[in-house]
Amino acid sequence: MSEIDPPVSLRPVIWPQVTLAVLALVAAVVLGRTFIMPVFLAFLLALTFSPIRRFLQRRRVPPPVSALLFVSALAVGFGALALVLSGPIQQYVADRETIAADVERKLRGVSEVIEKVAEASDEVQEVAEGGQSDAETAAPSDEEPQEVVVQGPSVLSQTLTTAPSVMGQIIFTLVLFFFLTASGDMFHEKLVQTASTFKDKKRAIQISHDIERKLSRYFLTITVINAGLGVSVGLALWGLGMPNPLLFGVLAFALNYIPFLGAIAGVLLAFFIAVISFDTLSSALFVAGVYLGLTTIEGQFITPYAVGRSLKLNPVLVFIAVAFWGWAWSVIGMFIAVPALIVLRVFSDKIPALEGLGIFLSGSETTHEQRVSKEKRDAEQAEI
Repeated sequence: MSEIDPPVSLRPVIWPQVTLAVLALVAAVVLGRTFIMPVFLAFLLALTFSPIRRFLQRRRVPPPVSALLFVSALAVGFGALALVLSGPIQQYVADRETIAADVERKLRGVSEVIEKVAEASDEVQEVAEGGQSDAETAAPSDEEPQEVVVQGPSVLSQTLTTAPSVMGQIIFTLVLFFFLTASGDMFHEKLVQTASTFKDKKRAIQISHDIERKLSRYFLTITVINAGLGVSVGLALWGLGMPNPLLFGVLAFALNYIPFLGAIAGVLLAFFIAVISFDTLSSALFVAGVYLGLTTIEGQFITPYAVGRSLKLNPVLVFIAVAFWGWAWSVIGMFIAVPALIVLRVFSDKIPALEGLGIFLSGSETTHEQRVSKEKRDAEQAEI
């Protein structure tokens, strides 16, 4: 009994400490996002591109050259994305007042129906409460309320204010990514040196390589799928007569990295632009339905089949992770939510103490790593 009692007695002490540590970590992530976010992105990119860097290194391409190629490709990709999006977005921003008036005019019928429903609801509530009080039924004052208009900063001024900070973070991320990739396997060697036993060294290398493999597989597969979705959306909206189909194709490609919320944002954006572009509301609904149908086919059939069971995650936790990282780091946080879960999943599959977390993170089926880990523990207990 003496060997069993100490762990039980420590539980009341450990859980408060764990709770405080988690709260401190969340506070650090939110408050220090200006520095932590680009560092996290740089390490994430380095882990993702490590298998490609090793492939090139085996063919006598030095790591610094590979790092330069990766950084150049990312810079060109970001530049091309900004170039494609900048023109149409600037045009929509310049015409925002005309667009708002047009949308209000076309949606006036829907708003009138909503107002009638709201008025009917108020009348039913008044009847249920036995009528209004004298103060509420008093005649309104002849004095009209004065309208107060708060003049906020313009879109241009907001863009000019935030642009230097965003560009600084992008440059910092790419520079750190370059140094991490150019250093080769230095971090793997340091990881092995810090481990005390051979078993810990082996586990550290397995965790690192497994993270690299799964992240690379995930990003490569998702990128190919998103590219196909972007082409499909662009061609479909072009066939329907939508303006700027290239813009919607690029947005569908980019937004689909965000689970759940990215597809919803794309559908709403397509509906909004379709309301402006077409004369009838039914045409706008049809455009949004086509976009929704393409993303549904991708999300329900193509992605689950292509990604495979090894990366299957609990969809509820994926949604919570996207919401949390979106709250902490805005749009960038939504992009890294799933990769962060993949990293956490690898740790939980390789470390026995985190097995419960791994089961919670996984989908409805048990993964190969979890089955192997359970078989090893059962064998060890049988020997004891």
